[in-house]
Amino acid sequence: MMITFLQNFGGQLIFKTWQHLYISGISLFLGVIVAIPLGVLLTRFKKIAGIVIGLASVLQTVPAMALLALMIPLFGIGAKPAIIALFIYSLLPILRNTYLGLEDVNPSVLDAAKGMGMSQLESIRMVELPLAAPVIMAGVRLSGTYVIAWATLASYIGAGGLGDFIFNGLNLYRGDLILGGSIPVIILALVVDYLLGLLEKALTPRVIGDEGGQN
Repeated sequence: MMITFLQNFGGQLIFKTWQHLYISGISLFLGVIVAIPLGVLLTRFKKIAGIVIGLASVLQTVPAMALLALMIPLFGIGAKPAIIALFIYSLLPILRNTYLGLEDVNPSVLDAAKGMGMSQLESIRMVELPLAAPVIMAGVRLSGTYVIAWATLASYIGAGGLGDFIFNGLNLYRGDLILGGSIPVIILALVVDYLLGLLEKALTPRVIGDEGGQN
């Protein structure tokens, strides 16, 4: 069945996989460049941290289909509203893990950095973010998996992607289309999680990695 599917829809599969990666990649990238700096900022303004993270948590509870539907009156149909909706969904895990990761940095390390004459920005860039990298990247990996899964729903608002196969298969009662869309989504999620895991290891300070290996 899958060989027949590839013969009939191989070209579409490549194109829709690219659409899926495009929508997911931009959404996750926007989530990273917004949530990580915001998480750093919240560690400096802890009084509002609970409010901001709580708001992100509320947005996370909105059903994906409802959020996509809300995007249509504001941004129309297509990739743009899908990217905005998925970006909103990607925020919470990254934001929360960035805040928690930075909060867990040993205060004595921060004092040592300050004693060496580092400014706050230098401390964040050279000490805090590297030490918090494993926790932050765990949030990025979780968001990456979520975004790839939720991007299948973007088909409902004309954004394309592998969801087209799945929903066409449901409408036409064709198992080959459902599997032809679902299996690549699962593979993409596993591959992205693996690649982000490699990035996590690369960003983790070598001392932390060595200690982890000894435990």
